[in-house]
Formats: sequence, C-alpha cells, structure tokens
Amino acid sequence: MRLLMLGLDNAGKTTILKKFNGEDINSISPTLGFNIKTLEYQGYQLNVWDVGGQATIRSYWRNYFEKTDGLIWVVDSSDQRRLEQCKQELHNLLQQEKLAGASLLIFANKQDLPGALSLEQISEVLDLKVCHEDVYRYLFRVSHVRLHRVIR
Repeated sequence: MRLLMLGLDNAGKTTILKKFNGEDINSISPTLGFNIKTLEYQGYQLNVWDVGGQATIRSYWRNYFEKTDGLIWVVDSSDQRRLEQCKQELHNLLQQEKLAGASLLIFANKQDLPGALSLEQISEVLDLKVCHEDVYRYLFRVSHVRLHRVIR
C-alpha cells in the first residue's frame, strides 16, 4: 500500500514517520525532498512517502500522486496563523485527479502545545464537511506521537 504524507513545513511529518518506525526523533531537520519508509503492520506493507512541505517544494508534490492509495495530511494544530494556508493546500490536493479514490487521514499534530486547536476546531477551519463525498477520511489527534481516533 502506498501512502503519501504531506503537510506544510514544520507540521511534524518526519517526526511522526520516524516514531512509527521506532527511530530516534531527537534530532530531526527539515525534509528537503522526500523520505521513504516501509512499515509492516498486521500483514500489511505500508510504503510511506514523506515529502517536504516548504513552499518551494509543494509544486513538486504532484510528482508523487501516481498510484497513491492513501493521503496522510499532517496539520500543526498550534500554528494558527497558517491554518488557512493549510486548508487551501489540502483542498487543492483533494481536487487532483491522480489522487481520486485515495483515502484521507488527517493528523492534528502538536496537540500538547499551548494554543493548539481542538479536533472540532481543526475540522471547522479545514472545512472538512465540504470535502468530496467520495473521500473516505479520518481525523486523529496526535500528541507526542500518540494517536487518538476521534472523527470520521
């Protein structure tokens, strides 16, 4: 299964992926390009493509859409000044033909930081209710890489 992990820069994509893979997360630098990790879980092999989120890299995201089974969108819940930009980028992705049929998983990351928005607020700001009906989506709260499924 091919999963594409995207989000704005500094959202925590690489940290989440490394933590899932059991790697050290004490020294993580910005992703300038992409990381690929293969995770095995309950008989499934997950190939996760973690692509950098800097503005200069986002135009290259489309090069990774082919044969994507699922999109993992990571949101920095505490970065309120960029949530509108986060919403725009997510909605642009959801309109991409090559991502049609891919499931959507949203990690509301950094829930432990002061000022982090709740899942309900994140859902509202990202305007998830207007996401395409054919997109199967989940929203998870992430704090210190602990997952809590809350909204479908």
